[in-house]
Amino acid sequence: MSNMEPEVIAAATQVEADARNKLRRKRLFILLGAVVVTGALGYGIYSYSHASRFVTTDNAYTAAETAQVTPSIGGIVSDVRVTDTQAVKQGDVVVMLDDTDARLALDQAEAELGRAVRRVRGYVANDQSLAAQIAARVSDEKRAAAQLDSATADFERAQVDLSRREALASSGSVSGDELTRARNAFQTAVANMTAAQAQVTQARANYNAAIGSREANAVLIANATEQTNPEVALARAKRDQAKVNLERTAIRAPVDGVVARRSVQVGQQVQAGAALLSVVPLSQVHVDANFKEGQLDKVRIGQRVEVHSDLYGKKVKYHGVVSGLSGGTGSTFATIPAQNATGNWIKVVQRVPVRIHLDADELAARPLQVGLSMNATIDTRSDAN
Repeated sequence: MSNMEPEVIAAATQVEADARNKLRRKRLFILLGAVVVTGALGYGIYSYSHASRFVTTDNAYTAAETAQVTPSIGGIVSDVRVTDTQAVKQGDVVVMLDDTDARLALDQAEAELGRAVRRVRGYVANDQSLAAQIAARVSDEKRAAAQLDSATADFERAQVDLSRREALASSGSVSGDELTRARNAFQTAVANMTAAQAQVTQARANYNAAIGSREANAVLIANATEQTNPEVALARAKRDQAKVNLERTAIRAPVDGVVARRSVQVGQQVQAGAALLSVVPLSQVHVDANFKEGQLDKVRIGQRVEVHSDLYGKKVKYHGVVSGLSGGTGSTFATIPAQNATGNWIKVVQRVPVRIHLDADELAARPLQVGLSMNATIDTRSDAN
């Protein structure tokens, strides 16, 4: 009996151990099932409350509509007042061109304007002079007409005297000398009448010429005052253009921002339209986020966006809204676009740039430079404009 007790004790111990192991395995299976159910439930809650509502990408970068500073006129650079990374305000002078030629051109335009004003005043004064000339030509014409009437009367009288003496000459009642004087008087009357007729014709021509001169002068001043006369207006416009060109020798910053890519130096000869430097408006920085095409089903303009930068980390968050979606994928506008029609085509998930407008106050508090990496999350259930 004593030999059986160890075996019974060992068997009882083994049964107890098996029971404990079975219970342990059961608990582990229950725990594993609970973990799986909890995970599935958590994933479902996450999928319903977050994954189906938010779309996220880390393929996002800051950008801005960089303003390029270019001269409107050509010239020699006399002064450069900014350097790269320097902050400027809109209207600040950043580059000066030598203004010698512009000032001379303005002086010349001012002189031409004064000459045009005097010319127009001369037209007005000439109109009065031509009016007086017309009145004088009218008097000349009347005088010539009177002289013609007088010459005609003399001609008729001389003709009658000659006829009478020729009739009496055959009877000897009139001497030859008297007949000769009558004939000479008749020839003189004819000549005087011809001259009077020529004077009438000349007076009429002079009158018509005076009328034409006044009409030609009137065209130069018709329907215009001294200030609105075309010659004065043209000279004034050239003067104003010369003023503008002089003002353009001072090249100003077009927007608030930071100077970048300065390439201009003192003494450089620059042409109109040449790029001198750029101004990056950091207060107008936006984010270009490249989302996968499968993420854009519910993305709409006006939806709220939350972004953070690698510069400040996740502790600093910026808020904004979707302001626009690109008209094509990034590969479409690449320098060498993909040729998907070739035989070795491989489908690649495309990304579409989405522009995000950031809150101006947050940007002012935490400025961002252009080109920084960003992480963007769009709330697709937020209200879209």
